[in-house]
Amino acid sequence: MDENLRREIILDHYTNPLNKKIPENKENYEKINTNNSSCIDNLDIYIEIKDNLIKDICFTGEACAISTSSCSIMIHNLIGKTIKEAKEYILNFKNMIDELPYNEDILNEALAYNNIYKQNNRKHCAFLPYEGILKILAKYE
Repeated sequence: MDENLRREIILDHYTNPLNKKIPENKENYEKINTNNSSCIDNLDIYIEIKDNLIKDICFTGEACAISTSSCSIMIHNLIGKTIKEAKEYILNFKNMIDELPYNEDILNEALAYNNIYKQNNRKHCAFLPYEGILKILAKYE
């Protein structure tokens, strides 16, 4: 991916994050907090799952550009997926940032993080929202 496009994607999702809000009907959502003690990242993530399908994801909180943009991109890519599809997407994202084989065809804009491994501390920022989603999805196995 072109470096300018990478920056543009990350900056756009940082300055205009998708679904950065508290859901109106919180009782339909599960909530999890993800935070990083080594920086400002502290996100509350809300996910609505019905009939094995991710209906919605929202988040609030404060986080660095990498965590915020990664969460926004994750939301864009997970809404509408089944739990199995979501786990496959997350596994491929994790493999990408860990320099393992992955299917780039399913990652879409998340490919903006394909060289994040060069800054090990940023890998944690990029994966932080995914950690929270995985904890919730584990309840549905």
